[in-house]
Amino acid sequence: MGYVAIKGGEKAIKNAGKLLTYERIKGKSKLIGVKQIEEQLYMAVDRVMSEGSLYAPHIAALALKQSAGDTFEASFMVRAYRATKSRICTSISISTQNMRIIRRISAAFKDIPGGQILGPTTDYTIRLLDFELLDDSERKRKVFLKNFLSQKSEKKVYFDSFPKVVDILRKEGLLEEPKRDLNHQNTIFDITRESLTFPAQRDAALQIMSRGETGGLLLLAYSSMRGYGDIHPTIGELRVGFIPLLVKHPYTHKEIFAGEVKVTEAEVLAQYTENENKPKFTLGYGLCFGHNEIKAISMAVLDRAMQSRSSPSYMPSNDQEFVLSHVDGIESMGFCIHYKLPHYVTFQSDLDRLRKTQKDRSSIKGKDDNE
Repeated sequence: MGYVAIKGGEKAIKNAGKLLTYERIKGKSKLIGVKQIEEQLYMAVDRVMSEGSLYAPHIAALALKQSAGDTFEASFMVRAYRATKSRICTSISISTQNMRIIRRISAAFKDIPGGQILGPTTDYTIRLLDFELLDDSERKRKVFLKNFLSQKSEKKVYFDSFPKVVDILRKEGLLEEPKRDLNHQNTIFDITRESLTFPAQRDAALQIMSRGETGGLLLLAYSSMRGYGDIHPTIGELRVGFIPLLVKHPYTHKEIFAGEVKVTEAEVLAQYTENENKPKFTLGYGLCFGHNEIKAISMAVLDRAMQSRSSPSYMPSNDQEFVLSHVDGIESMGFCIHYKLPHYVTFQSDLDRLRKTQKDRSSIKGKDDNE
């Protein structure tokens, strides 16, 4: 939708788009390749894939380049591209126990089956700028890779799968099982094809949050942690890794392996609740595309918060309708930027009403002063 009262008309609008490209390429530095973005800025790529709701690293990297690094715009482009693709099939549900792990930790237990796997993370690094990156070179890259890959582990233990940490609590009867919706237990809600109604099914809520904006989810989850809610979680298990994508063959109907998808999964333990006179821990769950631990944890906190039986007005994170209606970054961005479009008629109406109100008030005040 373009402006209708711009001097220059269509030509001006096209030039505005050209200026955007000019701002991105006008410098003297080497142009960034899409493959470079995909490989080296993978955290940003993962975020765009998750919020754009499409697992396609190359497409997400392209969108980041085109948008000059604006993750909102990039996610919007990916979501729009997704809408042009036909739906071939639906993947088969799997257990994340079969995840090919690259990172796995628990804050609830020191020793867990299979051990803690720190993996790639900034959690244990000092947040100081590395000025050596200003003089990055291919030679330094080769030296680092050679030294890193030549390191030998004292003990190599390989696992095909890792047991879930929360299963330890389940076996002891210490974890409350989520209530199943008897009316929808054999169906999966599809938020891309069905209109959301409240109260929403849990699978629908998780779908909306999985493609929600990371910052929006974090804001609401943080409000609960700070006291504008009642969820102060402990991370039972956080996993980052690759899960197999299984689909049914369209003709033979046999399960076939279509590839792998990198995901982040978080299971958080919240305060216990009374269940059949037996107090148990409650569980919140989050899973999203790519490596995005903040988003997965925030999802899990909000998942648990929205299961709370009481939702006082000062606890917005417990209000399902409030949370699910505001966390989609593309929807909220679209509503925000639409205010840049022409509002001449409505604003003129506001001006006329304000002028008339001021005039009427002045007339009334003048009469009162004369009396």
